[in-house]
Amino acid sequence: MEEHLTVLYRGPLASCDYDCPYCPFAKRRDTPEQLRADREALERFVGWVREQDHEISVLFTPWGEGLVRSWYRRALVELSHLPHVRRAAIQTNLSHRVDWTADADLSRLALWCTYHPGQVPYERFLGKCSDLAGRGVRFSVGIVGKAEHLDAARRLRADLPADVYLWVNAAEGATYTDADAALWSEIDPLFGFSRDPHPSRGLPCRTGETVISVDGNGTVRRCHFVPSVLGNLYDGSFRAALRPRPCPLDLCDCHIGYVHLEPLGLYGVFAGGVLERVPSAWPS
Repeated sequence: MEEHLTVLYRGPLASCDYDCPYCPFAKRRDTPEQLRADREALERFVGWVREQDHEISVLFTPWGEGLVRSWYRRALVELSHLPHVRRAAIQTNLSHRVDWTADADLSRLALWCTYHPGQVPYERFLGKCSDLAGRGVRFSVGIVGKAEHLDAARRLRADLPADVYLWVNAAEGATYTDADAALWSEIDPLFGFSRDPHPSRGLPCRTGETVISVDGNGTVRRCHFVPSVLGNLYDGSFRAALRPRPCPLDLCDCHIGYVHLEPLGLYGVFAGGVLERVPSAWPS
């Protein structure tokens, strides 16, 4: 029996209220039938978590925006109250109101929030962050490191509470000079981990052993980026496949992937905040 299992869940939801030009996710407008299927898949997953007898941490990584859907808010609230759930977190653009967090156990709930300049007024996004901070919700904030976002990132760092970590993701396919990287590192001291893809082939990684990726059908893979199937969540067939294994890919360039690469030591950097991307020593 596993002592602790981290699950990255991504159901079929693909609709988003933003249309960021740099977003790598293909978006669609979900039909009522697709939304119903996503809700049913999520409720099935929460039911599975409810029935487990070992510790679990969950990070929702939807293709679209989850918190505008009531079933994601309900799922996070319920998961946060389950005694064997260590963390219930979600990636979000923070476009929805945040008062639902009052119903959650804030010792377990966490949000990974991304600011998208051009998609939302700055004051509105900052207001949501201030609301979360005032409620005592654990969260990180991030931005994509595009040159045109630099001023907004500096402004956000200056206006956020000092104890809120502001991360910077390297833009997809971007190359940063040392001078460019130094500017972003002034905002995010950990930008160096995101600056370039990490050579990963053959390196030990926790995915496929203590970390898994699950889709709406319950199909289990080691992570979102390796397509081979380990089994199914709901028939338990995945458990026999859990074991230490090296990464089969040449490169890993996404935080939700490379954070689990053991040689990088990021479980130490983000101890207690791996899923929500909050460094353990922040803001020191």
